[in-house]
Amino acid sequence: MARSAQVTGGLLAAAGGVAIAVQARVNGSLAQELGNGLLAALISFAGGWFVLLAVVLTRQSGRDGLLRLRDALRHRRIRWWECGGGISGAVLVGSQGLAVATIGVAVFTVAVVIGQVVSSMVMDNLGVGPGESKPITKTRVAGAAVGVIAVAIAVSDRFTSPGGLWLAVLPLVAGLLMGWQQAVNGLVREAAANSVATILVNFSVGTAALLLVNAVTWSGVPGAFPSGWWLYLGGLLGIVGVGGAITSVRFIGVLMVGLCGVSGQLIGAVMLDVVSGHLALPTAIGVALTLVSVGVAALPSGRMKV
Repeated sequence: MARSAQVTGGLLAAAGGVAIAVQARVNGSLAQELGNGLLAALISFAGGWFVLLAVVLTRQSGRDGLLRLRDALRHRRIRWWECGGGISGAVLVGSQGLAVATIGVAVFTVAVVIGQVVSSMVMDNLGVGPGESKPITKTRVAGAAVGVIAVAIAVSDRFTSPGGLWLAVLPLVAGLLMGWQQAVNGLVREAAANSVATILVNFSVGTAALLLVNAVTWSGVPGAFPSGWWLYLGGLLGIVGVGGAITSVRFIGVLMVGLCGVSGQLIGAVMLDVVSGHLALPTAIGVALTLVSVGVAALPSGRMKV
């Protein structure tokens, strides 16, 4: 594959990571204003879903993409469960609400990244995503390990002493699902031959899952919704984040999408910290190490025996 395509794929995944970092800040502020994190997540997903639905239904290419996906499902060129990548986002948000208050943001983030890089290597090795399988190599393992260490350093100034560390299993599972999500979303994109239609499928599944969770845990309508318009941009930022991963996975594979996405998230975190005047040295060091991890994972190496 041309080096230019790989570089473009890496930049797209990193841009998606930046969008996810900003989305987390926006959704976090909305959740604080509403006093309900699950409702904030639903508003974010549903907002993105409405935008995507309008775009797909008003563009012939989008409608054709949905028809191609329907035909692929009908003729079993793709399986129905491979269209369920959006459930990963719902699981991630749900685990945030259940675990972050107890284990802290730092432990939560490291657990997610560990799960993501492990599942990403497995998905690549099994060839679950689009394109050929990518064997587990020494450099890919080293790059993944450096990426996990980098994230741990980046959030080390915010580590707490949690009493219920076992809850880290929840974000670990969410991270494992993220690797699978990136792989199957790439398959849906191949079947639909349209990125916007693929993102719509992803958001449809995530919105449906969050609707179900909110229905089960419903605690009533908030007294008032916040007036700040920027608090409702989470869905648009999510479109950029998911779109970056969907577009780039066929060029660079699931593991590199994960590492580039984490790099983008940390770069976005640095940008937000600079704007707010709260940049910490460990965060800057973590960003630099994450960029190193991407370079290490991209190096050629002999295949490991697994």
